[in-house]
Amino acid sequence: MLINESELVKMIKEAKTVDKERKFRQSVEMYVILKDIDVKKGFAMNETIQLPKKLSSPTTVCIMAGGDMGLKAKSANADRVISGDEINALAANKREARKFINNYDFFLADTQLMTTVGKVLGQLLGPRGKMPVPVPFNAPIESFLDRFRSSIRVKVKNSLSLSCKIGDESMDDADLAANAHAILSAIEKKLPNGERNIRKIIIKTSMGKPIKQAQQMK
Repeated sequence: MLINESELVKMIKEAKTVDKERKFRQSVEMYVILKDIDVKKGFAMNETIQLPKKLSSPTTVCIMAGGDMGLKAKSANADRVISGDEINALAANKREARKFINNYDFFLADTQLMTTVGKVLGQLLGPRGKMPVPVPFNAPIESFLDRFRSSIRVKVKNSLSLSCKIGDESMDDADLAANAHAILSAIEKKLPNGERNIRKIIIKTSMGKPIKQAQQMK
């Protein structure tokens, strides 16, 4: 691993300290600058990473299901439950479909609805990396919701950098560091040469000064 959790704690603490007090709770973000990767040859990354420490503001999850699964999803307080009929209705209004997709971080869908989802929303969901995760009819929907509410998506396409939220400034520094460490570990496993493809790590609050890793890879 390019950096350990104690180093990340120092960076997070400094990022919080150097920023002036705001009237709102800022997110804490991590930026990873890559190197020695030819993005023109099609390198891309679209990873869903479950964080070890829960976010103060969970990610939003929409469940595409009707019948029993739809009822269970509503009971589990999914951010939105949409039926097959409602999905079909979006086919006639691309603007509303885009607005709907942009409102949620993750989508889960009853396996029986995947064909409908692909036909109606595939062209919008695919490029955004938001195609739904299929859920079998008898799966414990609560467990799926818990997993994705504590997950983030990390994407790289046509770029040598990526950014992601690791939490917000109300969270403990060690918890934020644990989340950052888990993300970096997952990223390294997907890079052609692991940590050797990482040039720089930066931590900052949403409106604060960037704090760079003390020892950077050459």
